Amino acid sequence: MSQFKFSVGPWNVHEGGDAFGPTVRDSISFEEKIKRFSELGFSAIQFHDDDAVPNMNELTEDEIKAEARKVKALLDKYSLKAEFVAPRLWEDDHTHDGGYTSMSQVDRDFAMWRSYRSIDIAKELDCDKIVLWLAREGTLCYESKDPVVGVNHLVDSINKMLDYDDNIKVLIEPKPNEPIDRSFCPTIGHVMGISSRTNDPSRVGGLLESAHAILAGIDPANEMAFALSFDKLWGVHLNDQNGMKYDQDKSFGSENLRQAFNQVRVLVENDFGKNGEYVGLDVKAMRTQKIEDCYRHLENSMRVVRLMEEKVKQFDYELQKKYIEERNYEALEMYVIELLLGL
Repeated sequence: MSQFKFSVGPWNVHEGGDAFGPTVRDSISFEEKIKRFSELGFSAIQFHDDDAVPNMNELTEDEIKAEARKVKALLDKYSLKAEFVAPRLWEDDHTHDGGYTSMSQVDRDFAMWRSYRSIDIAKELDCDKIVLWLAREGTLCYESKDPVVGVNHLVDSINKMLDYDDNIKVLIEPKPNEPIDRSFCPTIGHVMGISSRTNDPSRVGGLLESAHAILAGIDPANEMAFALSFDKLWGVHLNDQNGMKYDQDKSFGSENLRQAFNQVRVLVENDFGKNGEYVGLDVKAMRTQKIEDCYRHLENSMRVVRLMEEKVKQFDYELQKKYIEERNYEALEMYVIELLLGL
């Protein structure tokens, strides 16, 4: 029995299009995805603002709230919760060069409008978290933005969100590159720094994605541990990544089982989930998958998490202590390898 509750986003079941080729699968309706997620054992849904309310730029504030209430009814129908709402700023005409850190005041104002509406949607969905994936908050051309001004704009924007609603929590999801190559907030350490500068650091924490850490050349378990030491790991997106390439969102554990084991171990050992946090999956089906198998990557990833939980239960902490006292790390390393191989 897993100690974790799992969450997933509707974008994780997609048509298979990417930057290098067209779609390969038919679309699946939003309700069908929600129904299937419930059947697979997920407890919560991750939302972008326009996942919950499509075409929201064309709607009034009251209309946006009304549409969000329809989604809440759908979640209730399938006994699911909403984990968070994330403003999708990176695909809008107003935010070609960033939202919160754009050099255009008009674009920064638009970014705040979407953020306020995301908070409105979150309240209608009965969740208290919004996630900021700062996709274009940085530079493609270094000289195009002053990074000090950019960070100050980001802090000011978060402060406005905190002022807008007294209960909302802001989770920053760091990523070092793609779609930009110089992020103003590339790692969980940067997230902690941003949090400390806000008007209410107790409401600004982090969401760590495995692949994003790997893209920064950092071990994801260590990134999780760093945030846990601040009591600010409020969400995770488990997946995998074959080196420092484009963001692959591969099934959890599919590339590095030891790395997967240590991520689950740090979560188990620190009782992640005790405050209602979810283990989120952000994994994409391979383009080769036919539509009838386009949920398998989610099933596989949940299964790996649960298998790794069992490995953590089997982990011999006394033997670990002995090897550490002896400084016999070769023996400790071999023990972990044999544990994962079932020897």
